[in-house]
This record gives sequence, C-alpha cells and structure tokens, in this order.
Amino acid sequence: MFEQVIGQHDVQERLLQLLREERLPHALMLCGPQGVGKMALAVEFAKVLLAGRGQAMLDKLEHPDLHFTYPTIKLPSMSAEHKPVSDDFANQWHQLVMSSLYFSMTDWLEQMGGENQQAIITAGESDALIRKLSLKSSQGGYKVSIIWLPERMNIECANKILKLLEEPPSQTVFILVCEEPEKLLETISSRVQRIDVKRIDSAIIAEALKMQRGLSEDMAQRISRMANGSWYQALELLNTDTENELFLDMFQLLMRLAYQRKIKDLKQWSERMANMGRECQKRFLTYFLRLIRENFMYNFQQEELCYMSQREEEFARNFARFINEANILPITELANRAIRDIGQNANAKIVFYDMALQMIVLLIQK
Repeated sequence: MFEQVIGQHDVQERLLQLLREERLPHALMLCGPQGVGKMALAVEFAKVLLAGRGQAMLDKLEHPDLHFTYPTIKLPSMSAEHKPVSDDFANQWHQLVMSSLYFSMTDWLEQMGGENQQAIITAGESDALIRKLSLKSSQGGYKVSIIWLPERMNIECANKILKLLEEPPSQTVFILVCEEPEKLLETISSRVQRIDVKRIDSAIIAEALKMQRGLSEDMAQRISRMANGSWYQALELLNTDTENELFLDMFQLLMRLAYQRKIKDLKQWSERMANMGRECQKRFLTYFLRLIRENFMYNFQQEELCYMSQREEEFARNFARFINEANILPITELANRAIRDIGQNANAKIVFYDMALQMIVLLIQK
C-alpha cells in the first residue's frame, strides 16, 4: 500500500482514515510543490479504492474505472476545429506514469513532443470526462477520476468541471492534483476537500536515496539538501546535471556581463534565453532564485545552510559578496516578476533584457 510514495505518512494516514470512517468526500484536492508525491499519493489511493476489482489492470494503470485527465497540446496533425483531449495522448501518458509517478510538466511536454508549447485542459476534455463518468462502474465499485494540474483548465472547461463537482456521478471520487491552487476558480476550490502535501523531510529523502539508489551517506546528504523537499528534484540531481550546468553557465554569464556593464552582450544573453521554451525559461528563473538565496547565505558565513553543488560553491566564493541586504529583496522581486510575465506569454526577449539591465544597478547596491 502506497509503495511508490516517498514519505508523506501523515497524508497517507489521513486518506485511509477518511475511508475507514466512511467520511470520504466525492472530491479531494492534493496541493503542494512539484515533486513531493501528490500524483503518487493520488494513484496509490486510487488503487486502494479500486482494490480487489481487476488487480492486474490496476497494476498496469489500465483499470476501466480509473480515469486520468491532464493538460494537452495541439499537434500540427490535428484539425483546426479539434479540441485536444487526454485520450489523444493516452499512450504517451501511460508510458510516463508507468516509468515514474514523480514527473514534471517538462517531462510531459517532451513526452507529447511539444516542449515549447503551453499545455492546457480544454473544454473538449471536460465533455469527454462527463461521458466517461456517466457510465456505470465496470467492476461494481468506485470510479476514480484523477485530474493532474486542474489549474491549467481553460475557463470553459473549468465551468463544466464545476457542474460535474456540484452534481457528481454516483460512486465517483475526484482527486485533483494541484500545484497552483490560487489559479483555480474559487467555486471549484470550495467544492473539494483540500489536503496540503508538504515538502519531504531531507532525512527521508537521504534514506530513500541510500536504500533505492545505493548512494553513500555523504552523497545522499548533499543531494537531499539540494532537493529542497522534492523527490523529483533529488532524482533529477542524481540522474543528470546537464540542464543545471547550462543554467549555472547562463547565471554566471549574466552576473559577469552585468558587473562589466556590457549592454550589447547582455542583449545577446537575453536573446539566447528567449530562444529557450517557456517552461525552460521558468525553470531557469526558479534556479536563479535558488542561487541568489544560496549566495546570500554564503555571504553571511551561513555555509551550513547553503545547498550548492561543488561548482556552484566555487563560483559563490567570489560572487557571494555581491548579494547582500540591500539587493536581495529587489533581485528576488525582479525574478518573480519575470516568472509571472513569462507565464502570461510576455515577449521573452523583452523580459530577459529588462531583467539583465536591472541587474547592472542591483549588483552595485551595498
């Protein structure tokens, strides 16, 4: 039971208690940061609800009473009138969730073949889900609908899902897996029972890395600290450093050019950033925020609170003195504003060039 979940014993017990006490609501919403196990909890709890009815199908996540809804993209091969639905990408989704229940939107976009697109849940998806859930349970028990990232529903879809939550089909349990609940319609949020899934304790991640991946104590501790409570991030740090290496290169280049006030080169830097996909741009900005925070702590000799790779730490030895009380908040606000603007489809070249120019001023503040 809950075999694929790392930690989160409090949430596991709460879900089972709802079932034992026959207080299970028709709609749950698991909220929390990326990589803390929300999808793993949703799938494993769905297995509990559907247990004893088609176990072999459950193990393969092919149970007829288990329905997945997720953001999709429009492929060039689709007609102009077609509204993409989850079934269009069922094979790709199945491959993803069978490989791991810890994944990101980036992983999913790559699986669909649309890394530079913005994935959404369309009104066509809500229509398809209504049809599926109108049918009787094939196994005579619950029907479970797992909706991954409901905050990506467009307004038409959200309104139709709202009606479904207001008048749920018999014996149907909805499990929403959400990372940005503030983007949901308040009327939807009010009709689900919210359960917050917190970041995983570093000690639990370290122990899992040693048990499952055979890491040494020292390596497990370093990775678990850098993972910041995310098992997904721990696996990313373990499996590949390629993107982080690129992000560190871009971070170093930005800081050096800003310090040297090389306006023309900063413009070229912003153009390189603009050529990345929007999801990649947002990941860079998240990485940027982390390094700013780490350098701030390093500057004040709080090295025990610094979670950096060896190469990041080498750069921090000379750079950290530029991140101080005078500029830490403005730099943080600058990056958060850029994340917001990129998420709202602003012109990336303008966003990053503006950010680069402002860094010239911010780096000299003391």
